[in-house]
Amino acid sequence: MLIRLQKILSENGICSRRAAEELILSGKVYVNNKRADLGDKADPKKDVITVNGKRLGISSEKVYLMLNKPRGFITSMSDEKGRRTVLDLIDLDVRVYPVGRLDYNSEGLLLLTNDGDITYKVTHPSHTLQKGYIVKVTGSLESALTDLQAPIEIDGRMTRPADVTVIRESSEGGVLLVYISEGRNRQIRRLCENAGLEIIRLKRVSIGEINLGKLPKGKWRHLTKKETDYLKKL
Repeated sequence: MLIRLQKILSENGICSRRAAEELILSGKVYVNNKRADLGDKADPKKDVITVNGKRLGISSEKVYLMLNKPRGFITSMSDEKGRRTVLDLIDLDVRVYPVGRLDYNSEGLLLLTNDGDITYKVTHPSHTLQKGYIVKVTGSLESALTDLQAPIEIDGRMTRPADVTVIRESSEGGVLLVYISEGRNRQIRRLCENAGLEIIRLKRVSIGEINLGKLPKGKWRHLTKKETDYLKKL
């Protein structure tokens, strides 16, 4: 059965259909060793489809997972340096892909799926889905709060203001609850650096209405129907 390449890429969890068009136009998609053009179709059961040189399979089963990512794992499909990836923690026959990123030294809630449309809804910068983080820091919180909530420039664009609450404070630092509505590159770490704070621990605890809860570190589970329905309605 012939299917548009955009749909095939989306159903593999690579990206949304809109982003797939960009991949095709940039020459990164091939069908049977021939560069694909926008509008091309393929049969995923018969044709060899590659993106950036890697062959795709096809899965009609949509899978939605939550992982409590530990520190020391990268949010990637593979790593040229040989570091452990979050996929090393997932024991599942269906291939899934991380939704967004948590850096190597960060931990907490990470979603994984093979649904490209959901990935687009959660990660695209035009969407304002709030993400919550528990941040343990050292430094003066009293003088830092104003700077933490002020926009900063990342990659030539100003960030949206963060919502910051002090959970616990001591003479050496404290613990913050930080909400941001973007996923800019190392955004919270840059906010804290700009405010003169050093991060000791950074843990994501929520994405919109989906909460990490008591899921043990390094463990994963399927999202509930309620959680999945929430993502689909974004």
